[in-house]
Amino acid sequence: MAKQKGIIPLVGTLGGINFYFLKDTYVSRVAGGGFNGKAIKTKASMQRVRENGAEFGNCSRVNKIFRTALRVFYKGYKFSNFHSRLMTLFTNLKKLDVVNKRGERVVYEGVDTAEGMALIRQFVYTPECSVRSVLPFIFDVDRTSYALTISDFAIKRVGFISGATHIELTYGVLDFDFATLDYELELATPLVLDTSFAGDSVRLVPDALPSGSGTLLCVLGVRFYQEVNGERYLLNAADGVGILVF
Repeated sequence: MAKQKGIIPLVGTLGGINFYFLKDTYVSRVAGGGFNGKAIKTKASMQRVRENGAEFGNCSRVNKIFRTALRVFYKGYKFSNFHSRLMTLFTNLKKLDVVNKRGERVVYEGVDTAEGMALIRQFVYTPECSVRSVLPFIFDVDRTSYALTISDFAIKRVGFISGATHIELTYGVLDFDFATLDYELELATPLVLDTSFAGDSVRLVPDALPSGSGTLLCVLGVRFYQEVNGERYLLNAADGVGILVF
């Protein structure tokens, strides 16, 4: 495999060479050498490939819808490796499925375990902007109203990124059915705080609660702004967008 050089990158097959896009880079390699579709579908030696493909498909579908459900927390921003990071999470959840045989294991059976829920809540969704590091405080959720209270708050301890004058907190309760892939998200009014905020606690209350029967997850997103001449501008730096699921 080689990196492409030149003013106009190519995508496709030309002269026996495959040109394609991989991890933000245009690369090329000699065409051929892979498995053909018929062999994968029929050969006994390809059984493991078929099993992996079926399970990968389930993880990929969950990944796509889950990212869509979270999009409000990173609207206007593009993570470079968000899809692949979530695939790692959902693949590990699928491995916790002890109900179905190999090739038929699914994410939702893994979610329906204590270990699976721990994986979802301990996973670092945005390592370049860890919400727990940005907001090193105590988070308390009322399990009736799902109001989030951040206590022992001190603005001087908030991990503002370079150039930021304000931080926006977006909190919501997500009902996500990992079996049907239906979801419902209810949000609290976003809260914007500047570096002079003097309060010692923060409280965010969702306007309503989801009415579905899926898995209830609390989600907190952080975004940073810079104020210039009375106008706030969103900072889309790599460390400026964070998501926490808990």
